Amino acid sequence: MKKFLPACLLLGALTLQKSSQAQNWQLVWQDEFTNGISADWNFETGNGSGGWGNNELEYYRRENATVENGQLVITAKRESFGGFNYTSARMTTQNKKSWKYGKIVARIKMPAFSGIWPAFWMLGDNISTGAGWPACGEIDIMEHINAEQRNYGTVHWSDNNNQHASYGNNIAVTVTDYHDYSIEWDANYIRWFVDGNKFHEIYIGGGINGTSEFQNKQFILLNMAVGGNWPGFNVDLNGFPAKMYVDYVKVYQDAGGTPPTNPGTSTTIQAESYGSMSGVQLEATTDAGGGQDVGWIDADDWMAYSPLVFPTTGNYQIEYRVASQNGGGRLSADLNAGSIVLGQLDVPNTGGWQNWTTISHTVFVNAGTYTPGIYAVAGGWNLNWIRITPLSGARQTAQVNNLVENPVQSGKAFTIYPNPVKQQLNISSGESLSGGLVRIFDLSGKQVMTARPASNHVDVSALAPGIYTLVFTKNKTRITKEFVK
Repeated sequence: MKKFLPACLLLGALTLQKSSQAQNWQLVWQDEFTNGISADWNFETGNGSGGWGNNELEYYRRENATVENGQLVITAKRESFGGFNYTSARMTTQNKKSWKYGKIVARIKMPAFSGIWPAFWMLGDNISTGAGWPACGEIDIMEHINAEQRNYGTVHWSDNNNQHASYGNNIAVTVTDYHDYSIEWDANYIRWFVDGNKFHEIYIGGGINGTSEFQNKQFILLNMAVGGNWPGFNVDLNGFPAKMYVDYVKVYQDAGGTPPTNPGTSTTIQAESYGSMSGVQLEATTDAGGGQDVGWIDADDWMAYSPLVFPTTGNYQIEYRVASQNGGGRLSADLNAGSIVLGQLDVPNTGGWQNWTTISHTVFVNAGTYTPGIYAVAGGWNLNWIRITPLSGARQTAQVNNLVENPVQSGKAFTIYPNPVKQQLNISSGESLSGGLVRIFDLSGKQVMTARPASNHVDVSALAPGIYTLVFTKNKTRITKEFVK
């Protein structure tokens, strides 16, 4: 948890665009708060030294941490206790659970108003054995202050001159919705992610600039402060009681060998955990497990998710948890921004926007790593989750069930040139582009450009060199083409 505002201290060999390295992540610890708060947590109480080093205004109490519907709830209250005007909770795994390297993730939603300061962070084990702060090292996985809709990821340490150093970045995020906040930490890098999308990293290889403290074990902390040096002391009293919800905290470590794959067992993707989307909104769901679903889905809306490894070539069952007031909807599953269409399904009338049912189809996927996506061929439905399960059986080369194959959708009457391209991409099509939408995605599945072409030309001069996928949609037709810039 920040003790000072972050200094933008550039470290050698920092490469912000470097992609996350494949790891064989194996779950080594978790608390899903299903049956309460586990014994692996300690509760720190009081106001610490100097408001926990930050001039915070609250008194931390064990009673302010509870479990509701299988979720940890840290509640900040406006109440007088121990000489302070506010209470909250601060939890740690110190002296019980700590880790050197790994993927550390928590699914959290929190309040946003003046004076509030929730955090999910880590400190070095040696803070209590003489190192002190900041020499112990601190990794802030998630911090948010006041009414901002932003997440901050930061590290603090003691540099080669024994001076406090920090390096951080932030990303826009609707903090009042659930999101996965995580780091991936190894001997060379710490990388920060929201819903699987990287927004920050720091190079720590060889203890550069004094960062050797990040080669030691760290423990986890969860807390929600009121006021302090960073958020300030203007507290909106209308925000209380304020609740920070934690669905789970999980720790993975690299088991070596082959990176984890989608299979052997099912992989469930929460619909709201998309990395990018177009046109949809989130809402609370009454479906089993609670949380949020994706709603307000209209034709041509879409969601793209974090890359997934399909370990073998063969059949996979994809299930979708859907609800629809009127029916008539249709969804399409695809990979890599629509460059591979897996198949389509009709969404039935379930009798209400929160009356849920599961639909499924079997698709054929060649082994590899892909960015999965969902596209609305016709709207009018909600989506809560997607589940992908490998099916047993021999390799197949047969046509995929439900795969839409027609000359237009397959792109046989649609060409783009020149390829590679420098500035202007020309499109030759058997039908007019007027009224259609062009979207361009990079290799990670992130949308980098959109256009509604009035002519058969698209200016791509602003794109960085690389490989891209162009997706053209019009009415119920979708065409995909790859090109090189």
